[in-house]
Amino acid sequence: MRQIILDTETTGLSVAEGDRVIELGCVELINRQLTGRHLHLYFKVDRESHPDALRVHGITSQFLSDKPRFEACIGQILDFIAGAELIIHNAAFDVAFLDNELKLAGQAPLASHVQSITDSLLLARTIFPGKRNSLDALCDRFGIDTSSRSLHGALLDSELLAQAYLHLTRGQNALLLDEAAESEKEEVVAETPQIDLRAVVLEVVYANADELAAHEAVLQGLDKDCGGQALWRTAELAPN
Repeated sequence: MRQIILDTETTGLSVAEGDRVIELGCVELINRQLTGRHLHLYFKVDRESHPDALRVHGITSQFLSDKPRFEACIGQILDFIAGAELIIHNAAFDVAFLDNELKLAGQAPLASHVQSITDSLLLARTIFPGKRNSLDALCDRFGIDTSSRSLHGALLDSELLAQAYLHLTRGQNALLLDEAAESEKEEVVAETPQIDLRAVVLEVVYANADELAAHEAVLQGLDKDCGGQALWRTAELAPN
């Protein structure tokens, strides 16, 4: 399973008013593991960033003056994201801007180049309804280190989002057995001789104090990840 965590920085908030993409950052996950592969690009545009946007990302026109234009990098971008699931926080914003850049370059919309697009903001709102679910809020909630983030940047934000997304979808690790592994497992089961175990009496081995403490630490971590809504905690407090 190949996933790309993607983020952009733009000159402002409105595609309709001519704002443009000036930075793109992507990091790659394969089977929920960061591979170390990433794509990071800046783009020259004929437009100044809005002062509010500039305060967020700090990317000046002078810095962008020697950078390539978006259309010159389209092949590189589409090759990197091809066929992957894109994970984007507040996806509607980034997709609208990227679709505009692709349209200006005579290319099909973003969705036609990838397997699917997942909005991690909508996912977070489902898991933590009524709470703040910005990237900063998720990093705080999951204890993700943001000390190197004084300004927003597409690549750094993608790396932080990758960590937050893995926390949000922590239970999916068990779903990653591929078809070959499943087939192998079935073959082993089929070849295993059947033994009648009904007469076997198994010794009950109880966990020691260290094992119980380690187990409790894992439960506390899971409880933190799901915002204190863990069913096992609810069951413990429920009257008999």
